[in-house]
Amino acid sequence: MTLFEDYQIRRIYDEEAETWWFSVVDIVRVLTQQPDYQTARKYWNKLKQRLAGEGSQLVTNCHQLKMVASDGKQRLTDVATAETLLRLVQSVPSPKAEPIKLWLAKVGYERMQEMTDPAMALNRARETWQKHGRSEKWIQQRMTGQETRSKLTDYWSDHEIKQGNEFAILTNIIHQEWSGIGVKKHKELKHLTSQNLRDHMSEAELIFTALAELSTRQIAESKKATGFNENKSAAKTGGNIAQKARKELEEKTGGKVVTSENYLPPANKQIDQKGSKKTIYSGKPSSKKKVT
Repeated sequence: MTLFEDYQIRRIYDEEAETWWFSVVDIVRVLTQQPDYQTARKYWNKLKQRLAGEGSQLVTNCHQLKMVASDGKQRLTDVATAETLLRLVQSVPSPKAEPIKLWLAKVGYERMQEMTDPAMALNRARETWQKHGRSEKWIQQRMTGQETRSKLTDYWSDHEIKQGNEFAILTNIIHQEWSGIGVKKHKELKHLTSQNLRDHMSEAELIFTALAELSTRQIAESKKATGFNENKSAAKTGGNIAQKARKELEEKTGGKVVTSENYLPPANKQIDQKGSKKTIYSGKPSSKKKVT
């Protein structure tokens, strides 16, 4: 959640595609200056029908993700990237059009700054993790993993991999290979919705994720992998290297690397104790607790 003037704008960061998705209804609510979501939603539904009838790509570029609704429940919501919203704003006559365009452009500019100087993003993240009580050891491991991730995505960008969908597919292949489950299933296991999966990983999960991504990049570099298919092969091989290391560790210790442990506040936990197994990690996340 973020703010534009007095309006709350819901947003979700897609860690696989490395893209911010914003609630379209929230942006429309700002443009139409409506006091409630229902009126803004009706306006958006009519606008969506008109744009679809005109054959506009704007509607096609919108997707649906679960976000917290006004009743506190997770509901599917139309979302779009800042780039799509900048074009959508032009379809709504509003005195707030220029301010919201500047605000959306600022979001993109901040992302460009972070791409130019990744230390800015890491420093901001470090402050956030410290506020949430993460240990310095965990923070260091998280930052090391992020640096490894950035080097991999830089390689992809330079070798004909499209940021967004192809990034997401390759990321999921790596994750599936090393952990045995995809990113979505891993988030479900940890009872996460819009939260960043890596922010809720144990030290061991972070280490094996980094190993898989490091191996993928080095294999891709050695083979000069270019394009989706060649990098897909490198992703499977890199993930498999981490998988072998994970299984060997689990065999030696009798514990599981991939677990349901998370850092959610106690009030948000919905973890069932049944079938729980010994966990391998250092810097223990919040303890398991079933909420009734």
